[in-house]
Amino acid sequence: MRRWHHLALAGALSLLAAPALAAVNANDAVPNAGAARAQALTGFQHDLVSVLALRATATPLLGAALLARPLTGQPKTTSFHTLVNRAVATEGSGAAAQWLRLADCERAECPNPGALHKLAETDADNAAVWLLKFDLDSRDLKAKTARADLAKAAAATHYDDYAGASLTALVGVVDALPPPPATLSASGALGVQALIALGNARLQPRPVLPVAAQWCKGHSGDATAKADCLRLGQLLAWGSSPLARSLGLHLIATLSDDPAAVSKAQGEARDLAWQVHNHAQLALAAPDDAATAQALLAAARAGGTEMSQLQAVLRARGVSPTAPGSWQPASPAASASTPSP
Repeated sequence: MRRWHHLALAGALSLLAAPALAAVNANDAVPNAGAARAQALTGFQHDLVSVLALRATATPLLGAALLARPLTGQPKTTSFHTLVNRAVATEGSGAAAQWLRLADCERAECPNPGALHKLAETDADNAAVWLLKFDLDSRDLKAKTARADLAKAAAATHYDDYAGASLTALVGVVDALPPPPATLSASGALGVQALIALGNARLQPRPVLPVAAQWCKGHSGDATAKADCLRLGQLLAWGSSPLARSLGLHLIATLSDDPAAVSKAQGEARDLAWQVHNHAQLALAAPDDAATAQALLAAARAGGTEMSQLQAVLRARGVSPTAPGSWQPASPAASASTPSP
């Protein structure tokens, strides 16, 4: 299941993935605080799930399901399976809950086929749905079906993998209980809330975008395929996540025949890498900096996509969205050396 629910893009895309994962991976950050704090944080997350499981509305149940997903030994009533299906069944739950239900599966049948079928029916204008299906059909060597999936993704109106909605749901529930003293660091309760919310948000299901990138590269000599990939690139360049935006800019920069468009995409990709780098640094600082933790929580609480929340945090902390002239992203080789989650 790990193969499809998270991204590890090669080349230019890995420049975004490595620092972003390091910044929001609670399992990386917690051991540095010591085994006792790690145990206390895990216990606190169990307690949050137990309290939130009593709720009956969509967003708290979505938050509870996200918190329950990495936990082991959960009673049936507070398991990820139970909570995500309760969230889906709740009136007004929307596509975000159905998207998370993709992760409610066994390894041999991931993502959840029922959830994917439902999304294809109710969220058909979302390129993320068709890119996920494209990955699966490519894996199963269904070339014609995969080609149709990519065409549907290119013809979609938007890309949203609901990471922003998930983070908003998490931030809405992490304050349901006061953190125990053993979980606190320099930024107090705010730092604990930011750490738990960001650490669990990174488990959001996502399409494996490198599959589409590789397909487009391999079919660049086909005029129809190239046109679909360029149209997909334009769509993803305005996608909900930094990784989707990165792939969109990469497709434009590598496939466009317009030198001005190529140059513009390359500049925007550099700025995006700068934005993700700085957001990653802020996320790492949050457990020890209350003002940064507050900015991260406030941005998520306001809603929007992962990309809009990232930009809101940078604005709040006074970081320019444009990379300085002397700044360059880390090399792909350096990023590739970062351990995978």
